[in-house]
Amino acid sequence: MQEAWLQLQCPACSVAWEAQVTDLSAPETQFACDDCGTERSLSEFMRTARDLEVLQEFTES
Repeated sequence: MQEAWLQLQCPACSVAWEAQVTDLSAPETQFACDDCGTERSLSEFMRTARDLEVLQEFTES
């Protein structure tokens, strides 16, 4: 299996980082920014629409 990295960005403080898709939960799961503590659904932290698509593909199976 190939590794997939997603780009995330906090909607509140704009801090950006990358994470392996295998380390993340489903898009609707609550997720918190390590920098500012903002908590929202993981899908709101996806930097691009493609990042969200990849996350959804991995969590469907």
